Amino acid sequence: MSEDQKRQLNQQLWNIANTLRGKMDADEFRDYILGFIFYKYLSEKMKIYANEILREDKMLYLDIKEDTDKGKEYMEAIREESLEKLGYFLKPSELFGQLAKRGNGNGKTESKFIIEDLGVILNNIQLSTMGTKSEEDFDHLFEDLDLNSTKLGKTVEQRNEIISKVLSHLDKIDFQLEHSELDVLGDAYEYLIGQFASGAGKKAGEFYTPQQASKILARIVTLGKTRIKSAYDPTAGSGSLILRLGKECEVLNFYGQERNRTTYNLCRMNMILHGVHYSRFDIKLEDTLEYPQHNKLDAEAVVANPPFSAQWSANQLFMTDDRFSEYGKLAPSSKADYAFIQHMIYNLAENGVMAVVMPHGVLFRGGAEGHIRKYLIVEKKLS
Repeated sequence: MSEDQKRQLNQQLWNIANTLRGKMDADEFRDYILGFIFYKYLSEKMKIYANEILREDKMLYLDIKEDTDKGKEYMEAIREESLEKLGYFLKPSELFGQLAKRGNGNGKTESKFIIEDLGVILNNIQLSTMGTKSEEDFDHLFEDLDLNSTKLGKTVEQRNEIISKVLSHLDKIDFQLEHSELDVLGDAYEYLIGQFASGAGKKAGEFYTPQQASKILARIVTLGKTRIKSAYDPTAGSGSLILRLGKECEVLNFYGQERNRTTYNLCRMNMILHGVHYSRFDIKLEDTLEYPQHNKLDAEAVVANPPFSAQWSANQLFMTDDRFSEYGKLAPSSKADYAFIQHMIYNLAENGVMAVVMPHGVLFRGGAEGHIRKYLIVEKKLS
């Protein structure tokens, strides 16, 4: 796919989002359009994988008659392999294209139950992972898609119509997932996240690092390397920053933590959309400073864009925490910048490289921050 074709895909997706969101704020509609794109991605991956399995039988996944004994036999075999390989399972009737056809994009009687059907399917995706290795990665993944929200329309009919239209428009776009070497959809997803971020103003920093900044940080931590065993972002946001490392070199495992549940869900979707297998990423939901979920990672690369001068508890109990104890001081409760830095250094491998975006005040503020800064330079000899 040429750069011009990529741009066309980006524009197509943005036009769908922009045209159909109506009076809803861009950052509110974000979760719907990105969630629907993710559902389409899961469906297409499922169909491609199932068709490969069925090739010897000279069948296609959509040829399976689900209500027959033979059909159930086929589906059970495909389900087992799919949960291991993809981490989830969808029946032929649950695929995006089938639902979009039922909706017909016009909100008429054929699509009367599109909201209900969609809700059941999204729930079934999560349920299919229960008791498997991928369960945590899909747990409550679609919870931000409130299909009954009045923001989508005051009546069920209006909500039904808008969702049917979105599905119909998306169904016409070919994501070209057969060409696994191309990260076309991953790039398009990043483009959409960036577009929504630009419309969200100051709030955007909570979930998105601009590509120009991401590229610089990624190049710093991957300089001279072709492979990194582990990469970590303690304030992962949508995952855009840490995923950028994968464009600079091979990254075996991604680790991250995010305290905002909506953004955490977006991050996990973003990982999967970029072809990162569920076994290769570990994204946790919780406040990184107060409740760290990864213990002494020794990550080879650490990147982050933490919230500038955020508040934190600075509880004196943290003076016994290995992340902070050696410094003799805690970052002030009104400015957590150095607490994030200390946390990241603690999780950095001896031969690792860390790059972080910080407000310029960390370079000259005094008090506890001045003490920590001096310790970093003199005692830990960081440069």
